[in-house]
Order: sequence, then structure tokens, then C-alpha cells
Amino acid sequence: MKLVEPPSYSSPSTIVFVGRNHRGQWVAQEQNGLYGGLFVSRAQAIKYALFENGQHPETIVELPREIELDMGKRPSSIVSQRAA
Repeated sequence: MKLVEPPSYSSPSTIVFVGRNHRGQWVAQEQNGLYGGLFVSRAQAIKYALFENGQHPETIVELPREIELDMGKRPSSIVSQRAA
């Protein structure tokens, strides 16, 4: 029997950013820092983002610039940092 972890958060209005970090790894991170991870491929990052956001591809934003996984910041500071 395979155990599957339930999604961390499943609001359709939640944005998940996907992109590469400075080392070339793929990053997926929810806009408020509620969940995220590092991945070896774009496909795995997208798959994770879809699982976590309740299968809403319209809320996944692929960034053309580098994105660093940061799970230590307060949720409000992640959004303001991305806008800079």
C-alpha cells in the first residue's frame, strides 16, 4: 500500500512560482511560502505545484528569472521581495 500525503494547501487563488535557482535546480514555491521544494526537472516541479494547489494549472506562474527557495521568511515578505 502506497501512502500519499495530502496537499498542504488547496486554494485555487494561490499562486505557485516555478523557475530555476542559481544552481540550475527547479524550484516550486507558493506565493506566501506555505509550501515549496527543489526538483531535478521542470516536469516534477509542475507536478508538485499541481498536486499542492488542487490541480489548478492557471495558478502556476513560470518565472523567466532566477527564483530561490526560501522557507524561512514570513509570508508577506516573500511577495514583496518578488515584486522588487
